[in-house]
Amino acid sequence: MKSYIGSKIKELRKNAGLTQSELAAKLGISASAVGMYEQGRREPDREMLLRLCSVFSVSTDTLLGNTDNKQKPESRELSDVFDEFTGLLSSQQGLMFDGVPLNDDDRSKLIDAIKVVAAIAKQQHQKKSFG
Repeated sequence: MKSYIGSKIKELRKNAGLTQSELAAKLGISASAVGMYEQGRREPDREMLLRLCSVFSVSTDTLLGNTDNKQKPESRELSDVFDEFTGLLSSQQGLMFDGVPLNDDDRSKLIDAIKVVAAIAKQQHQKKSFG
């Protein structure tokens, strides 16, 4: 019996133009494990859910089907989102970029780049707001 999450993984994988083998390489698992997820014969654990979300750039709500289109989106400060994301980059084990594991130096460079972009965006926004 196919699960919602299995169908969603397959849909996201196909939309990303990935084969099961390519997705497996990005996740650090076997292609047969990806196949079992998609067929609903195995459920991904919490860590794998987070990896899947990272690979597909989606929220856990999207992956798990916890979206309610009638609900108004929550307002959030962009700085909070940046902080959340940089925290995830710092703490998440097993992150990969194009199938290659990130080392501590890579993580630091990404976090620094995000901080620079955030500072530039803030500066430009302040110039527009205060003319």
